[in-house]
Amino acid sequence: MASVLDLIGSTPLIEVSRIDTGPCRLFLKLESANPSGSIKDRPARTMIETAEADGSLRPGGTIVEATAGNTGLGLALVGARKGYRTLLVVPDKMVREKVLHAKAMGAEVVITRSDVGKGNPDYYQDLAEAITRRTPNAFFVNQFANPANPRAHELTTGPEILRQMDGDVDAIVVGVGSGGTLTGVGRCMREASAKTEMILADPEGSVLAPLVQTGRMPPVGSWAVEGIGEDFVPPNADLDLVRHAYSIADSDSFANARELLLQEGVLAGSSSGTLLAAALRYCRAQNEPKRVVTFVCDSGAKYLSKVFNPTFLAQEGFTHPHRHGTVRDVVVSRYPEGSAIVVRPQDNLRAVFARMRSADVSQLPVLDASGHVVGLIDESDVLAALLTEPDTNKAFARPVRDVMVTRLETISADAPIADLIPLFRKDYVGIVMDGDQFLGLATRLDLINYFRIARS
Repeated sequence: MASVLDLIGSTPLIEVSRIDTGPCRLFLKLESANPSGSIKDRPARTMIETAEADGSLRPGGTIVEATAGNTGLGLALVGARKGYRTLLVVPDKMVREKVLHAKAMGAEVVITRSDVGKGNPDYYQDLAEAITRRTPNAFFVNQFANPANPRAHELTTGPEILRQMDGDVDAIVVGVGSGGTLTGVGRCMREASAKTEMILADPEGSVLAPLVQTGRMPPVGSWAVEGIGEDFVPPNADLDLVRHAYSIADSDSFANARELLLQEGVLAGSSSGTLLAAALRYCRAQNEPKRVVTFVCDSGAKYLSKVFNPTFLAQEGFTHPHRHGTVRDVVVSRYPEGSAIVVRPQDNLRAVFARMRSADVSQLPVLDASGHVVGLIDESDVLAALLTEPDTNKAFARPVRDVMVTRLETISADAPIADLIPLFRKDYVGIVMDGDQFLGLATRLDLINYFRIARS
């Protein structure tokens, strides 16, 4: 092979073997095996090479795109290999791993708001177009309307599936971000395998599945899954190709991605969880055996801080969905479940700092060997120790018991949530007890997050 770009495509296809698929056989096309780790490498290469061929992208030019992440990574990969500058405009809900990946490949990243729609100058597509207009020799990729996007899938992804399935495929489950996969694969199947149904997997909150189901444009909601779901119908998305559509809750998407790793050993991202959930619904609803294909759109390595992070799942209300209306609901990281970060009295301040930094918290409960709370230490306590001891190594070597706060305010997990307010007004952290057992901490930020979830 001449370069890494020649590794794009020809991805493996495996069968699900340990998850209940009803009477059907379900196959996964592992697009995570592409060089940048996603299905978007295919259209990225095709869109850039088409622009080179028609003169839209000239030597020394700048590639500009609005992206939820993976298309940007594909463009950064291809652009860097071909000597172009790549500038990506991404919404602020995009997972940190993708931003760091894009920057590591040399792309420039502009973060913009994810809470605005088309027509707002901060909307990621509008901002990308504006940047293109003011940047000399810039090419706006516009994956949502670029015909080279679906063509990449029509010429490569679809034919690969047919070869790997020996021409026998009853249904293909896809998501829609830009619409390229749906339209490209759908066109291929319409020509080569008329029996193949195209099934749409869509996050709850997106307008696409309700539009297919009812023919009416619904109100736009919000969703945590990245890369699929839209608040409009992309020009590249031919929804007439869709036979059935499923709306999948974020909690189901995240749970299915985790189940896929546990049962099948496949590390997949959040959109793949959506596709798997929809594929399983379709398979289990059938009365006769069918051969069904869906995609592992990208690697779950890009979502370790979200899909596979217990703290994030708890913050989103996925792991503790039942509300009691008490302080218990506010506690995100729970000690009995092993998710609370704690220290021991004999630990040193270097360990305290390391745990605070890795968990991105500013205070830690101090528990003795019996699991009883004996103190609390926060970043101001560590800083005070450093300021009073000129030798930094000696300061960091001090045990927690020397600097922790032992005057504690506890609160029952069964207390009304309003009982936290007096604690916060006194600048205390809520140390939440479930009977005589430590449950976890409740902070102001935890309470804000509780209201965000409860009132959404």
